Amino acid sequence: MVKRRIPAILSHMKALLRLVAASLTLLFTAPAFAQTRAEWDGVSRIVAIGDLHGDYDKFADMLRTAGLIDAHNNWTGGNTHLVQLGDVPDRGAQTRMILDLLMRLEPQARRAGGYVHPLIGNHEAMNMYGDLRYTIAGEYAAFATSRSARARDQYYRNYVRSVRANPPASGLPTFDAAYRAQWDSEHPLGWVEHREAWSPRGHYGRWIILHDAVIRINDSLFMHGGLGPAFAATPRVTMDDAVRAALHGRPTAAYADILENQEGPLWYRGLSQNAEAAEIGNLENVLRGQGVARVIVGHTKVTGTVLPRFNGRVLVADILVPRGHSDPHAFLIMENGSWTTIHRGQRVPVNASTPDATCAYLRQITALDNGTGPVAELTATQCAAPAAAN
Repeated sequence: MVKRRIPAILSHMKALLRLVAASLTLLFTAPAFAQTRAEWDGVSRIVAIGDLHGDYDKFADMLRTAGLIDAHNNWTGGNTHLVQLGDVPDRGAQTRMILDLLMRLEPQARRAGGYVHPLIGNHEAMNMYGDLRYTIAGEYAAFATSRSARARDQYYRNYVRSVRANPPASGLPTFDAAYRAQWDSEHPLGWVEHREAWSPRGHYGRWIILHDAVIRINDSLFMHGGLGPAFAATPRVTMDDAVRAALHGRPTAAYADILENQEGPLWYRGLSQNAEAAEIGNLENVLRGQGVARVIVGHTKVTGTVLPRFNGRVLVADILVPRGHSDPHAFLIMENGSWTTIHRGQRVPVNASTPDATCAYLRQITALDNGTGPVAELTATQCAAPAAAN
C-alpha cells in the first residue's frame, strides 16, 4: 500500500521543497543585483565556448588550445574576452570543477585587461530554482563530505515536519523505513549541500546572479538560447535585470516568466533550428533591435561543429556529438574582426557570407572529421549539388 502511494507523495514533496527553499531565501536580505555593462566595444580578441554540461576536461583543453590558461590553470589570455555561453551544469560530473575554474579565472582576466563572461543558461536557472531532472549523481557526490549524512538526516526531519504541517490532498504518507529508503534514493549524499550552494545566497548561486544572460561585444550579440519575436527588441539590460530578479525569487511583473519563456534568451531555439525562410524576419528584427551584425548562441545541438546560419549572421556553438563519435572540442575565436572555428585543434575561417561559402566551410570541417559524423551528413544534405551560379 505504501509503495502505491509514494509516487503521488513524491510529486507533492517536490512542490513542498520548492516552497521551503523559497521561504528560506526570504530569511536573508538579498544583495543588490550586479550593475553590469552588458556591452563592450573595441575588443580585439574573443573566445566563445558553448555548452559544457559538466565536462571539465574538455573545457580545460579548449582554454589551453585558445591560449587562455597555462599548465597550472592560470589566465594567460591577456586582454581576450572569454564568453562561456551557459549550461555549465547537468549531465556531467565535473560541474563544480568548471565553476571553480571560471571563478578563479574571472579576477585574473580582469587584472590582465581581459574579461570572463559566464552567461546564464537555462540549466543554470534550473539548478537555482530546483528543476533537477538532468542533474546526475556525480554532481551531488562532488559536494559530499563526512558531515553529509548528518546534514541529510536534519533535512529529512525538517521535511517531515513540513509535510505534517502541510499534508498533501491524498493524505499523509507513512514515514516508515521503506519511505525513508526511497527518499534517500532521491536525495543522495551531497544533495543538501548542492541545494545550499545553488541557492541565491549560496556559493555558486550568488556568483551566477552577478552575471548576465545577454551581452554585446563589438557587433556581436551573445546569449545561451536566442530571442524570439516577443524579445527581439527588448533592451539587454532589461532582460538581464529580469533574469537576475527572477533567480532571486523576486521576478519583475513584466517579465515574470523569463526563466522559462520559450521565446526568451535562455530557451529560444528558432534561430538555431527553424527553417531560415521562416525565421529570417525574426532574425532581422533581432539584429536591428539589438544593433548588431550577428548572434552567437549555444543551447541547440544542430551538428557536430560551430554552425553558421543565415549567411553567417547566426553562429550556433552547441556541438552535437553522437554516440560512437569523438568530441571535436569545437569553439569560436574572433581576432581583429575575423571569426574562426577551432575544430579538432585546427583553424577553419568562418567564411559564410553566401550559401556556397557556407558549404565550403562545412566541407573543410567534414575533411577534419575524415568524412564521417554529423557534419558530413549535414553537408551531404545541404550541399549535395553546387549552388546555381549568380
